[in-house]
Amino acid sequence: MKKSHTFLLALIILLIFSSSSFVFTGDFQDGMDAANRGDNKEAVRLFRLSAEQGNATAQHNLGYMYEIGQGVPQDYEKAIKWYRIAAEQGVPQAQSSLGDMYANGLGVPQDNKEAFKWYHLSAEKGDAIAQHNLGNKYANGQGVPQDDKEAVRLFRLSAKQGNTSAQSNLGWMYEYGRGVPQDYKEAINWYRLSAEQGNIDAKEKLSFLLADSKDARDYFEKDTSKDQNVVESSP
Repeated sequence: MKKSHTFLLALIILLIFSSSSFVFTGDFQDGMDAANRGDNKEAVRLFRLSAEQGNATAQHNLGYMYEIGQGVPQDYEKAIKWYRIAAEQGVPQAQSSLGDMYANGLGVPQDNKEAFKWYHLSAEKGDAIAQHNLGNKYANGQGVPQDDKEAVRLFRLSAKQGNTSAQSNLGWMYEYGRGVPQDYKEAINWYRLSAEQGNIDAKEKLSFLLADSKDARDYFEKDTSKDQNVVESSP
């Protein structure tokens, strides 16, 4: 499960502006600055100092650095250690990340029930990634009895926050009538929203749907024509 350095920076920025309950020490701020300029070793050193002082956000970010091997050798067990410490303090991103580790068997035996537990805690706090991953667990019956309606509810919550994977999956649920009545219009709308943000999976699903269904093609062509007319009639 490889994650990009860009995602880390985006996550750090998110935490700065959305988590007023956390105490940001000078070490943590300096760590963020180091990460933003690409000095990963210094970022790790400073995150560690802050994490050891109890800063839950620094604990999560230190776990992340260990997971992806930025500034330190990749070490899933150490990643889990720091994710767990932060997760037990209620950090939703850490709970979601810990769920990922259990879901994928990284540093721990693969355990869908344990993954479900941490995704659920994070999703309840509104974390879009956890909502999407929890939706997948319900859709596939992993760690919980299969429940397509609950999967749709969670995909929708995540999709409305802009999660492109959730948008694509919600489109798929509408395409095949799982948890909702089959509705090609809704499927196309969600696929398009995801595809327009660069989701390759959504682009492929949309292409297959249009190739297989005349009703879907008719709606898509009509909707696309309507959009073009609006553009052409605008000043």
